[in-house]
Amino acid sequence: MKIIKKRVCTALTASFIGLGVHSQSLAQGVSGKLFATGGVSQVEGAGGGGLAPWALITGYGTENQIGGSAFATIVNLDDYRLTSTGAAIGLYDRVELSFAQHRFDTRAVGAALGLGAGYTFKQDIFGVKVKLVGDAIYDQDRWLPQIAIGVQHKKSANGDVLTALGIPHDSGTDVYLTATKLFIDQRVLLNAGVRFTKANQLGILGFGGPLNDKVKPEFEGSVAFLVRRNLAVGIEARTKRDNLGFKEGAAYDAFVAWFPTKNASLTLAYVDLGRIVIPGKQRGLYASLQLSF
Repeated sequence: MKIIKKRVCTALTASFIGLGVHSQSLAQGVSGKLFATGGVSQVEGAGGGGLAPWALITGYGTENQIGGSAFATIVNLDDYRLTSTGAAIGLYDRVELSFAQHRFDTRAVGAALGLGAGYTFKQDIFGVKVKLVGDAIYDQDRWLPQIAIGVQHKKSANGDVLTALGIPHDSGTDVYLTATKLFIDQRVLLNAGVRFTKANQLGILGFGGPLNDKVKPEFEGSVAFLVRRNLAVGIEARTKRDNLGFKEGAAYDAFVAWFPTKNASLTLAYVDLGRIVIPGKQRGLYASLQLSF
């Protein structure tokens, strides 16, 4: 089966050289995945889109290789700023290990809430993703998508403040199941997933609250189109919990991802993260730089 897959991969490479893949690199086992199929870095550290993880494993490593990525992301909203940095490693196109750190600057809102201007919430996120079945690249003659399961454990550094705000937990664990299908002929990627969580604002504002302290499913998904070999556009959506006495609303983005080389990407997006404590939706610009191998 491995020999057959390698032959199929080489054939795909010859057919879709316009996507930026080279058959020599595949034959030698060097950075063998299709150009841009490592995705970008999701804001919580997993490989995928900016808001939603994909079933694909980060980096360009094949089943005989180790790949990886490192990223830095800034989300500049109307009243807040989120900075996320981290790295991930992909083991033999099967397992992904990731780490990310969030710094959420409350700016003037912090002073209005009695926390102090520029008060910053911080959290660390440790992730594991495992590919279960399917292959988004090789399975072009099947409707079965690539499916993966992931876990993200999140720990806040602001436990005392969260307790004072009536938030019961400063740490929590999200479990997600995601399916990704790549249509090479059409240059389209579809992704959909379900996340079991009780996080408030991705965990930045802790877990659970006065309205709900149970883990419940939320939806997340992406659609991406490869305009040319090094440029992709798309949209994403992600629903969120309403644990704190107000409706957070879903998060959305519309993005452009540019891959100047196979090992680097720059993603720009317009993002709407819904309500974050104060009335009104928080919208703004998202920028992310990723290096991968």
